[in-house]
Amino acid sequence: MCGIVGYVGPRDSQAILLSGLARLEYRGYDSAGIAVIDGEGDLEMRKRAGKLQVLRDDLTAHPMVDGTTGIGHTRWATHGGPTDANAHPHLADDDKLAVIHNGIIENFAELKDELLAGGFTFRSETDTEVAAVLLGREYAASGDLVAAFRHVAARLEGAFTLLAMHQDQPGLVVGARRNSPLVIGLGEGENFLGSDVAAFVEHTRNALAIGQDQIVAITPQGVEVTDFDGNSVEVEPFEVVWDASAAEKGGWSSFMAKEVSEEPEAVANTIRGRFSDGAVTIPELDGLDELFLGIDRVIVVACGTAAYAGMVGKYALEQWTRVPVDVELAHEFRYRDPVIGPNTLVVSISQSGETMDTLMAVKYAREQGAKTLSICNTQGATIPRESDAIVYTHAGPEVAVASTKAFVAQITALYLLALHVGRVRGVLSAEDSAEAVSELEAIPAKIARVIETEQEHIEQFAGWMADTASVLFLGRHVGYPIALEGALKLKEISYIHAEGFAAGELKHGPIALIEPGQAVFVIVPSPRGAAELQKKVVSNIQEIRARGARVIAVAEEGDVSVLPFADEVLRIPLAAPLFEPLLAVVPLHIFAMGLATAKGLDVDQPRNLAKSVTVE
Repeated sequence: MCGIVGYVGPRDSQAILLSGLARLEYRGYDSAGIAVIDGEGDLEMRKRAGKLQVLRDDLTAHPMVDGTTGIGHTRWATHGGPTDANAHPHLADDDKLAVIHNGIIENFAELKDELLAGGFTFRSETDTEVAAVLLGREYAASGDLVAAFRHVAARLEGAFTLLAMHQDQPGLVVGARRNSPLVIGLGEGENFLGSDVAAFVEHTRNALAIGQDQIVAITPQGVEVTDFDGNSVEVEPFEVVWDASAAEKGGWSSFMAKEVSEEPEAVANTIRGRFSDGAVTIPELDGLDELFLGIDRVIVVACGTAAYAGMVGKYALEQWTRVPVDVELAHEFRYRDPVIGPNTLVVSISQSGETMDTLMAVKYAREQGAKTLSICNTQGATIPRESDAIVYTHAGPEVAVASTKAFVAQITALYLLALHVGRVRGVLSAEDSAEAVSELEAIPAKIARVIETEQEHIEQFAGWMADTASVLFLGRHVGYPIALEGALKLKEISYIHAEGFAAGELKHGPIALIEPGQAVFVIVPSPRGAAELQKKVVSNIQEIRARGARVIAVAEEGDVSVLPFADEVLRIPLAAPLFEPLLAVVPLHIFAMGLATAKGLDVDQPRNLAKSVTVE
């Protein structure tokens, strides 16, 4: 989850590290620190608990030396609380070696015991310092940082990206990765490392993504990548398709506000170039027709918001491909010995492409002989490289921890996948395909209309509800996962109790939660779809209203059936029932943001959370 950045080159590394950390702070903001090697070959380090600004203020009050070699870190605490001592970098070898780390070293306790028995001491509670001290011991024996890294990496268990530099070797930063992200930025006379391309996109858009169990050494003159055995590795370059301005607020009050406003664009960019003559053709999937013809089952694996996108996608995949679909939480999937085989397609969904639970599920699926396909928003990420096929969303960088535009882009990508596979399998008629394509093409403008017509109203009543202690969300069919998503957003950034339910479950238990004043959002199906569903949801509204609930209905334009029973009605444009989730979720994103803002909370960096969960 942590953000890491490394730099070697002619410029002042301190400024580059701090700007990189600012772009990576969404990955963790419990503490931050940097280390640099100055022109005299001396290493200096500064780290502070709290958000990056605390470190910035400290550096302003007590400036560090300039240096052209440096590493920086912003932390999401795992081992040890968010204190100055536990912040990274960690020093070793008489404070001449600095190490930063993303991940969890599972065998740190036995390694620490070994080092303690050897007379080494520790200044923190972290697993990272164990790796630093171990690396310092190996370096003292060999004098070769890369060789020392190989020895240490071979002994570590778990997930890690480690970056290190030593004052005896200025102009060199070495990194190693296992089950944790690391990308390389290629400059002219300078090079970069980062847990995300955001760390260096301000300076270069030319990048390399190193693979599993590999080590990289960067100098101003070049980059060398080897495996843990020391064998040279060829790494494929890629170009970052967005620039640094895309990851800036651009005048918005928060990144979340900016990203909600970009939901129409995220959908438009995801469908762009994937329609041809009323059908969906995804260029990334060319040559895979045989794979899709051979599958008899699809399993979607994901976590959190991505899992709810998968639940929406299940309806489309089954309707348009006639293949049975299961949606599994990635962190549960491989531990229950699932029944999968060569005719199973496992579809993983991850905005970052580095979600550890999802990555391990993909690896497990491949080991069992299943085919794997990734839906991802991030170029060069690990999960796409571990998968047989990839459908990229094109939402652009998403910085706010609570996902919004990535969610609608993920649903869109799943719809595209379903339409593509349905065409390949010959079960989707040309007429149905053309109708779906037309619906998708209209969605960006309809989302924009929801934002334009409803945002002010939603933010106003969200402000009135700032003292609300609990909110419930109800939905049926494709509205059910949207209810789950609405509840999750509220929990994430407002810290209040929120639950999403399938509306049909109401009378099987959850109705006991209804008391006078209880706020309940209801996702109302279109009366133009399965009419019995809409009528049943209206009956649900009547049931909870009779018990004193305050009802906020999300309903399509022209639906008057909810008016006698709803306290607030949020309107969405007309769309075919299967496409309504892309519209109905937008008011819920705005509401969560509005309520958190009214409570004076940081909507971009909610407590205890980080954007990319790279540990299990």
